[in-house]
Amino acid sequence: MKNREVAELFYEAADILEYQQVEWKPRAYRKAAQMIENLGEDIEAIYARKGKTGLTEIPGIGESIADHIAEYLETGKVEKFENLKEKAPLGAAELLEIRGLGAKKMKKLTDALGIKTLSDLKDAVTAHRLKRLEGFGEKSEENLARAIEQYEKSHARIALGKALPLAEEVISALKALCQDTNPKIDLSKIIYTGSLRRLKETIGDIDILAEAEKEEAPEVMNCFVSLPDVDQVILKGSTKSSVILREGTAIDLRVVPPESYGAALQYFTGSKEHNIELRNIAIKNGYKLSEYGLYLKESGEQIAGNSEEEIYDRLGLIYIPPELRESRGEIKAAARNTLPRLIEPGDLRGDLHMHTTYSEGKDSLKTMIGRAEALGYEYIAVTDHSRSQKVANGLEIEKLKAQWEEIDKLSKRFRIKILKGSEVDILKDGSLDYPDEILRELDVVVGSIHSGFASPERKMTERIVTALEHRYLDILGHPSGRLLGRREPYAVNFEKVFEAAAANGKVIEINSQPSRLDLNDELILRAKTFDLKFCISTDSHSTTGLSFMRYGLGQARRGWLEKEDVVNTYPCSRLKEIFTKPKT
Repeated sequence: MKNREVAELFYEAADILEYQQVEWKPRAYRKAAQMIENLGEDIEAIYARKGKTGLTEIPGIGESIADHIAEYLETGKVEKFENLKEKAPLGAAELLEIRGLGAKKMKKLTDALGIKTLSDLKDAVTAHRLKRLEGFGEKSEENLARAIEQYEKSHARIALGKALPLAEEVISALKALCQDTNPKIDLSKIIYTGSLRRLKETIGDIDILAEAEKEEAPEVMNCFVSLPDVDQVILKGSTKSSVILREGTAIDLRVVPPESYGAALQYFTGSKEHNIELRNIAIKNGYKLSEYGLYLKESGEQIAGNSEEEIYDRLGLIYIPPELRESRGEIKAAARNTLPRLIEPGDLRGDLHMHTTYSEGKDSLKTMIGRAEALGYEYIAVTDHSRSQKVANGLEIEKLKAQWEEIDKLSKRFRIKILKGSEVDILKDGSLDYPDEILRELDVVVGSIHSGFASPERKMTERIVTALEHRYLDILGHPSGRLLGRREPYAVNFEKVFEAAAANGKVIEINSQPSRLDLNDELILRAKTFDLKFCISTDSHSTTGLSFMRYGLGQARRGWLEKEDVVNTYPCSRLKEIFTKPKT
C-alpha cells in the first residue's frame, strides 16, 4: 500500500518549502497529502488502471502533483524532492513540529543564532538567547520551552503499563461520546493496534482502529477530537485524525468500512517485517495485499478483508496471534500448522509473588487474600521480603513465623489456598537469606537479587548459579534485575543461568510489574530452548498490583509460551509436588 508513503513524501516536502518561505506550495502539498492519506482506494491501483488521468481525478491533485506521484510510483523517488532535501537543514522537519515555531520564526532562529536542530533550540531557550531577538521575547521563550517539553513527551517511548490502560480509557470515552452524539453509531469493533496490540514492553504513539460506515466516519472523528482529555488536534480528516492528550501522549485514530476492517487491523498491527513477509506470500500467489483488503492482482477483485482470520486463511496460513507477529519464524510455523497454543488468561490458577504490610506492601494480608479470591484464583503465595531487605522492612524470623500463624487462621476463612512463601535475598556469595531450617518450612521460596547490581558478569553469574543449586530455592525472581527506563539489566551469562536452572529443576519468574517485565520476551524465547518451566507473577505490593498479571502474560505470549510451560497454570496439588522440599 503506497498511500501512506506518498502522503509522507508530500508532508515532508511541504515542511521544507515552508522553511524556505515558499508562499503557496506547502499548502497545496499538505492538502494533497491529506487527500491521499484519506483516500479509500490504493493510489497505486488507480495509477495502474487509469494512469495520470486517474490521479488528477482525485480532489486536490493537479497536473504537477500527479507528475510527482507518477514519478514516485515508477522510480521510488521524486527528483525535485530529493534536491529539496539536500538544501534543507537536517533538523528542519523536527523543528517545524514544535508548536508555535513556524517556518518564518525558524528561519530567523537559524540565520541569527545558528539553530538547526531541536538540541540547538533547547540550548538557546535554556540560555535565554531567544528573548533578545526581535519578534520574540520572554513570553515567546516560555511558550517554546513548554512546546519543546510537550513535543518530547509525545515522542517518547511509553511503558506498556501506562499505554494499555490509557488506550482503553480513550476507547471507552470515545464509545460513550459517540453513543451520546448519535445512538446509531456502533463502535463495537474498535481496538488499539501497532506495537501496543503486540504487547511490546514500550511503544511510541497509540494507534486506534475503528469500524464504521463511510457516512458515519466524520461523526466519529468529531467525537474523537472533542474528547475532554485532548489538548491539541494535529490532524482532523474523514478517515484519520491525530491528537495529543493533556499529559503529552500522541494518539492516532483511523476509521475504516466493514469490508476493510480485518485487513486494516492486520496491517496496522504489524510488525513491519511480518507484513513484508505476508505481502511477499500474497504476490507469489497472484494477490495484492493492502490495508484495504486482499485482492486478485489481475482483476482487482477483493477476496478478503473483513477479518484478520480471513486474510491469513486466504494466504494459506493459520491465524497468527498479534504477540507473535515479529518475523521470528511465526509465518513458517503458521504454514506448517505448528504455531504454539499460547497461554491464555483463563489458564492461570494463582499468583506466586506478592507483598503485604508485613514488609513493604500497602495492603494487609487479609485484604490481599480477599482480592485474590475475588479474582477467582485457586491459590496464592504470600512472599514478603526476607530479613536482609531492611529498606523494605524485611521479616526477621520471629515476624515470619507470626505471619505463618496468621495465614493458618485466615486459611479457615477463605476458599483460596494460601501458600507460605518468602522473597528471599540472594546474598553476594549466592547463599540465601534464611537458614535451611526456615527455608524448608516454606511452601514457595522466590530467590531474588536486590543488591550489588554493578558486579562483573563472572561474579554475578556465579552468584545466581550458586543460588540455583540451593536445594530449597524454587523460583528465580526478576532474573535480569532491570527497571525499565531506570536501571539496565545486570551483567550476567544467561546461558549458564538457564543451564543451572534446568539442571536443578528451578522455575524462572516472568515478573509482571510494568516497571520490570522481567524476563523480557527475547530472554523467554532463549530460556524456552532449555526446556525450563516459568511462573508469571505480579510482585504486587497492593490489591491494585494483582491486576498486573496481564502484562507478564503478554510477555509470556510474546515468548511463545504455552499453558504447560507455566507452573501457575497447574492445580495446587501438582504445584506442591514441584516445590516439595527435602526434609534433610
